[in-house]
Amino acid sequence: MSATLLANLSRTTDPQTMLRRFLALDAVVTTTNGLVYVAASGPVGRLLGVGSGLLFGLGVFLVVFGAGVGYLASRREPATLPVKAVIEANLAWAVAGLVALALWFSPTTAGTFWIPMQAATVAGFAALQHLALRARG
Repeated sequence: MSATLLANLSRTTDPQTMLRRFLALDAVVTTTNGLVYVAASGPVGRLLGVGSGLLFGLGVFLVVFGAGVGYLASRREPATLPVKAVIEANLAWAVAGLVALALWFSPTTAGTFWIPMQAATVAGFAALQHLALRARG
């Protein structure tokens, strides 16, 4: 990805601001997703074909993880090691979702669409965060 495209996506050329914005976006999406899973685990579970207990547990995890990413995004200069941990966690989440889809879940049509889309979104966050971290130096 070119530096120009990265700057356009983040609406800044400052790598520090770029990183914080990508972390903040990740935090908002992750926390919102988690809150939906917690608040509506039954209906969403039925829609996706995923057990409501599992969805509730994942939702709690996502809320806590999203809050941590949000805290990291709020730092003037997010520390490199925690940012790398977020990137690795995002990649692990994306892979785990696809593996679970292939080997474990028997999702509905909506779930068959949602799970890979969620994996792609999370992998996209990881890629943007990695590039911004690398640009920061």
